[in-house]
Amino acid sequence: MGSTNPPPPPTAAKIRRTTSAGGGSGSIILEKYQLSRLLGRGSFAKVYLGRSLDNSDTEVAIKVIDKAATVDAAMEPRILREVSAMRRLHHHPNILELYEVMATKSKIYLVMELAPGGELFAKLSRCRRFSEPTARRYFQQVVSALRFCHQNGVFHRDIKPQNLLLDKNGLLKITDFGLSALSEQKRDGLIYTACGTPAYTAPEVVYRKGYDGEKADAWSCGVLLYVFLAGCLPFDDSNLSNMYRAMHRRAFEFPDWVSKSARIVIYRLMDPNPNTRLSLDELVKLSWFKKSFSQENLSSQNGQKLGSEFLEQNEFKYLPRVNAFDIISMSSGLDLSGLFETQANKKEMRFTSGVQVGEIEEKLVKVGAEFGYRIERGKGGGIRLVRGRVVLVVEIWEVAIELWLVELKLFDAEMVLEELQWEELKSGLGDIVLSWHNEVS
Repeated sequence: MGSTNPPPPPTAAKIRRTTSAGGGSGSIILEKYQLSRLLGRGSFAKVYLGRSLDNSDTEVAIKVIDKAATVDAAMEPRILREVSAMRRLHHHPNILELYEVMATKSKIYLVMELAPGGELFAKLSRCRRFSEPTARRYFQQVVSALRFCHQNGVFHRDIKPQNLLLDKNGLLKITDFGLSALSEQKRDGLIYTACGTPAYTAPEVVYRKGYDGEKADAWSCGVLLYVFLAGCLPFDDSNLSNMYRAMHRRAFEFPDWVSKSARIVIYRLMDPNPNTRLSLDELVKLSWFKKSFSQENLSSQNGQKLGSEFLEQNEFKYLPRVNAFDIISMSSGLDLSGLFETQANKKEMRFTSGVQVGEIEEKLVKVGAEFGYRIERGKGGGIRLVRGRVVLVVEIWEVAIELWLVELKLFDAEMVLEELQWEELKSGLGDIVLSWHNEVS
């Protein structure tokens, strides 16, 4: 991070240029934030220091994603996962807050809480290792945040020091949910996608046979605590096959300075059998974990202390933010085919809506009746619109907090609905639609 200001990102629609009082130049984003110096960069985004134009004292971190640079199919779902995960994880003191999502035709902007203390990895590198009280203090905060994630259907899957930030008071913040999994991705209660950083990833994740996201995060916590205390990785081999064989044998050693009680915690977390591995809910009940927790000066953003009762009760609930989910509704230029496959064959149409499922179904029933459709309700819920041989199946999914994807699809693939009939439905549904995601032509 240099002391000189780099050039601001390219301008986009609705972005204008201005000159700061100090003579430097910055970009004004959608008349709300001014970008300042570069904080970091990744494979598909840059993170800038930003300042609110409504309150010049409010500083934020703004991740700028260039849609043209995200043509790699692997990047698109990662962006969606990151936003979807962070939107349901508001108001936990150890999770980096996502304030707002904005977009133009060429850029996506994630406005996030600023963590000026930087990566915990940098601090660990300077210290080489943490004392046991310091390691426990950071570890308690990580576990607290992950339990909250799990309760809200988010599994991080990439816990490591590089993804842990510090705020101005030294409070830990988990970030980078780009590799996270959401509860709705489960099949038979398990997750089947393999991802993460190999040295921190649970051995069962790589086999693609299905795994428990909570237990996978618990393994990563064990590796993290080992790194905090030992100052090195327990498993570190460029040959991944050898490394995973070592994980299965638990072939690692503890430095002499690691206490017996800490060793037991790590050993139980890094159990290669997820069925017998220590869970995070079990972890918080252990005396080693609870030691000194209520006495530590762990201040939340409101200056309140976090005691052991916080881990037991975990009072935080996600509070949905009402704003336009522009990453979807302004998706031109970003291929979101994984969610919204465009079909110009008059077989289906899709739209997003911000009203509740009951209101969506009520509107569909009303509009369908106006145009001569009979309404059929399934035993397990859901509706179909029937007119003659035409049967439209309605499916509704929650894709983000207070955002629903609605699909009307012809039941018989051999049938074709005329454009006029689609347009009738579209015109009738207009007042509940945020954005159409495939135009029938």
